[in-house]
Amino acid sequence: MGHGHHHHRHDHDHGHGHPHEAAAVLPAAFDTSVPDEALTPEQQSRRTLLRRAGLLGAGLAAGNVLATTTPAAAAPASGGRRSKGFLWLAGDHHIHTQYSSDGKYRVVDQVRQGARHGLDWMVITDHGSATHAKIGVDKVNPDIRQARAAYEDTLVFQGLEWNIPAAEHGTVFVHPGKNEVAVLKQFETDYDGSVNSASDSTPANEALAVAGLNFLAEQVRRRKVKDALMLANHPARRGVDSPHEIRGWRDATGSGRQIAVGFEGAPGHQAAGLPAPLGMARARGIYDNSPSANSFAGYPLESYRTWGGFDWMTATVGGLWDSLLAEGKPWWITANSDSHQVYADTAVRGPGGDFNANGRYEDPVYGGKIDITQGDYWPGQYSRTHVGADGFSYAAVMDGIRAGRVWVDHGQLLDGLDARVAGGGRWATLGGALHVKKGTNVTLTVDAALAGGPNWAGYLPRLARVDVIQGDVTGPVADKDTFTAPTAKVVRSYEVDKSSGAVRLTYRLGRVDRPLYVRLRGSDGNRSAVGAMGAAVDPAGPAVDVVGDADPWLDLWFYSNPIWVLPS
Repeated sequence: MGHGHHHHRHDHDHGHGHPHEAAAVLPAAFDTSVPDEALTPEQQSRRTLLRRAGLLGAGLAAGNVLATTTPAAAAPASGGRRSKGFLWLAGDHHIHTQYSSDGKYRVVDQVRQGARHGLDWMVITDHGSATHAKIGVDKVNPDIRQARAAYEDTLVFQGLEWNIPAAEHGTVFVHPGKNEVAVLKQFETDYDGSVNSASDSTPANEALAVAGLNFLAEQVRRRKVKDALMLANHPARRGVDSPHEIRGWRDATGSGRQIAVGFEGAPGHQAAGLPAPLGMARARGIYDNSPSANSFAGYPLESYRTWGGFDWMTATVGGLWDSLLAEGKPWWITANSDSHQVYADTAVRGPGGDFNANGRYEDPVYGGKIDITQGDYWPGQYSRTHVGADGFSYAAVMDGIRAGRVWVDHGQLLDGLDARVAGGGRWATLGGALHVKKGTNVTLTVDAALAGGPNWAGYLPRLARVDVIQGDVTGPVADKDTFTAPTAKVVRSYEVDKSSGAVRLTYRLGRVDRPLYVRLRGSDGNRSAVGAMGAAVDPAGPAVDVVGDADPWLDLWFYSNPIWVLPS
């Protein structure tokens, strides 16, 4: 079975004119040779987060919770968050600005907030539309380049939110360079479902979506851009991302380059479920839809809701995500803000202007009141996607995402996570595959750095439970609309009896004689329910979120991407 995702590239391009990547240096917050007093407020905030997690400075030794032992990556010379391992960079790939028809903030506002909330990388993803394709792609680029210069410790990608033909939305972004605008502009003009009136679920429109991914792959092959990625956004929200479409995106490898690599395990808009009178009293993620003519008829009604803030496709053990993983092919999850209009913010759109004529709204101004009718958080304030990178660079972040070295959390439930399977003198981490002889004893080791300080709601979150989920790799499916995986189940749950420091958990898989995968999930223990496939599969999974009464801070989860074990 195919595992080409384990051969990700490391041919990083350091010559595109961004000094904080060209020098391949650590951000100042991570560099212990830079004194605290020399840091900006955002850098000081980042350093505080690192310090409380025990991830800063010379104390980071080989036995530390996040220290790995791979020879593939050299340790930075000036301290940092790793030792002979990966640099874990937190980010958000779904962020809107005044260049979106439903946005408000300047690029620099979102980047400043992301930096303040501990993010290392961000993707600006304004909505695909005729106006954006004609004007916005060009106009936002100078703002992005200015933000890169102003926040050198934050990697700022230019992307867009693609109206996937025949389907939902998706993040598309490219490695920075001289052609970033030209490639995104042509992609949006030729392949956006809204721009091309191709939103209905028809075979022709589905083919257009695959053609768009192949176009991006061709731009990489021709070296127009160094790299490009697509991640499907809020995939179950309207039921229009059918299983066969998701498989089609995943398997689109025109010019030998996989572009579509995953979907949002958890959507943004997490504040939308706050009950009245505190909030807008809608659904977490604004997942309060019903089936339409374009929806996939096989999806149950409960798929239109979030479960512990996570999309049904991810939250269901033995569900759609597991059915993809059981094929032995890469498909990763992320989490992000989808930040448009932030809960309890005081800014409003500036007066005047014409979005359709200018491609943007006027800069925000003070509105004179706190707005609790919005459902978003700032980038990094609630949702985080942690990427294991082999350096601080745009290419390293994209490589880490493509390789699946990713875990996600809500509400700063964890400060750090390291997971690996080992056997036969070898090991593999998130997104990787452990190749061993049949019958080899294999062990999963999980190191979790518990929250070392209060989150942005002002309290210390506490990890209560960690679940190990395991499934067999059964190969490609005959029916591309399959969305169940009968062998996937929770094989072990651990109660966490510590409130600070680090926790090590060990699960023995025994002598492995068949291909399988393992993945992790954890919770603060506040809300749980028997999973959709029954108690034998998932005795204490996330509970369905109540529309109109779902405080996201009272129901925190983390999820990891899988690790495969492949005996031969």
